[in-house]
Amino acid sequence: MSPNTIMGLFAQSPIKPLQRHVVYVNECCSHLVDFFESSSRGDWKKASDIHLQISRLEEKADKLKHEIRLKLPSGLLMPVNRTDMLELLTQQDKLANLAKDIAGRVYGRQLIIPKTLQEGFIIYLKRCLEAANQAQMVINELEELLRTGFIAREITLVAEMIHQLDEIEDDTDNMQVKLRQKLMEIEAEHSPIDIIFLYEIIEWTGGIADQAQRVGTRLELMLSRS
Repeated sequence: MSPNTIMGLFAQSPIKPLQRHVVYVNECCSHLVDFFESSSRGDWKKASDIHLQISRLEEKADKLKHEIRLKLPSGLLMPVNRTDMLELLTQQDKLANLAKDIAGRVYGRQLIIPKTLQEGFIIYLKRCLEAANQAQMVINELEELLRTGFIAREITLVAEMIHQLDEIEDDTDNMQVKLRQKLMEIEAEHSPIDIIFLYEIIEWTGGIADQAQRVGTRLELMLSRS
């Protein structure tokens, strides 16, 4: 994306570049389902292709993040703080980094989720991705907040969306505990090193929901200062 395009987005709305960025971020995360389904089948060719897609999307998100940081006007007149906007950008960008790291670690080791955990893991992964989707929905709602001048009804709506995000994250915490318990039951059947990596992947996957919640927390902070 050219600098002129970035400035054009800022001219339309100070939120537009963040919304463009979160699209890359969420698309990056969304490919993890197909990635894990392919890796669980041992289809490493397809997993490699998906890993490459995730990496390219993460690079696009990272490039856009740097452009936004450079081009976000310091004298921007709007009811949200410039520093808060940049921190929000940083927090949502970490979601793409997580997706890339998860896929890279699994592909690099050609790690397969044990069959007894595969169904539960995919359900857990999808729930974590729901948190990322919810974070994107809240970011998109900021446009309406600005347009309406932060009226109480719109603030209440966004606050409720953030509350739903918190509930999703709570669900993923509980799901993660159950997955770890199931993994502990079959530890003796697998390589100790693989087990270590599996615990790590379960934790990192839950990190997607945790990071999405941090995006929501940053948005709450922005609202409290508006």
